Amino acid sequence: MDLLLASTPTPAPTDGGFDLIGTILWPLKWAVEAVLVAWHWLFTAIGLPPADGITWVLSIVGLVIVVRSALIPLFVKQIKSQRKMMEIAPELRKVQEKYKGKRDQLSREAMSRETMALYKKHGTTPVSSCLPLLVQMPIFFALFSVLNDVTKHANAGIGGVGLLSAELTQEFYNAKLFGVASLHETLIDAVNTGNTAAIAILATLVVLMIASQFFTQLQIISKNLSPEAKTGQAYQMQKIMLWVLPFAFVFSGVFFPLGVVIYWFVSNLWTMGQQFLVIREMPTPGSEAAKEREERLARKGKAIDSSGKVVPMEKYLAEQKRLYEEAERARAATPKRQQPVSKQRAKKQAQKQQKPSDSDSPGNAAGS
Repeated sequence: MDLLLASTPTPAPTDGGFDLIGTILWPLKWAVEAVLVAWHWLFTAIGLPPADGITWVLSIVGLVIVVRSALIPLFVKQIKSQRKMMEIAPELRKVQEKYKGKRDQLSREAMSRETMALYKKHGTTPVSSCLPLLVQMPIFFALFSVLNDVTKHANAGIGGVGLLSAELTQEFYNAKLFGVASLHETLIDAVNTGNTAAIAILATLVVLMIASQFFTQLQIISKNLSPEAKTGQAYQMQKIMLWVLPFAFVFSGVFFPLGVVIYWFVSNLWTMGQQFLVIREMPTPGSEAAKEREERLARKGKAIDSSGKVVPMEKYLAEQKRLYEEAERARAATPKRQQPVSKQRAKKQAQKQQKPSDSDSPGNAAGS
């Protein structure tokens, strides 16, 4: 119990109260420590110094690989959810237009019901597109807590909550990147101690972390949105967040330990690469990225058929010809709709149809 209280991210309650945050983070901190220790063992087994900063930095990179690989199924679900949200965007706009200007409670409830019914029908929600970030945030806080506790545990001569033993904790505490910046050190700490080299390293990494976050978001709104999606309110919110988030990270990044900044930066690089592949190979229909993919396929003599598969150009043209012929046959088989006419015009048309029959009457036949 003493170990649990010593390793929580907040001070243990002095009144004997229940530490909810520490209890929730405990299993995540245990998992984070286990992954860090496993990678550290692997790197030391191949000859890297166990107390060297680069060994622990590579262990943090290994943690990113494990976490992001585990999140790939959620990422796929996120992509599918985003596509469905784009597909139902016109229907959502109709619902919004239907209740535009209506501020009464009944209208708001009706709009909410119809919106939720659309989400349920298409099997998606706006939250689904945020799943990877929502799942990763507790792990991020657990890593922050582990690194934040390193100084306290090293000074107390104890280990973490799991496999991070007292000896490994001391190694982690003493490890310095390039021999100048401790992994538990923040930019504020470096400024207070006058560690110029650590300030340069941390400031550079914070800037790179913010830039990678910005570019990741820019990838989506610049290339992977259809023209219809760029007219909605959600697009305007994305444009605002594109500029707001970097400022938020400027103020929060100065309080992140170096190890957390490294984790977040490497995680952003993973997101950029993963997103680049998705936008290139599975772009949103109608987007700029989709047009670029079609052009690349055309240069290779290929195209995308009606089912979304990449096929040879000959097969694609044959399918388009077949679909055109089917559409023509269906149009020819459809009964032509009679154009409405006035009573006077209908009477004239009836008189014209009767004239030939009058000339063929028995009286005219006898005269001839």
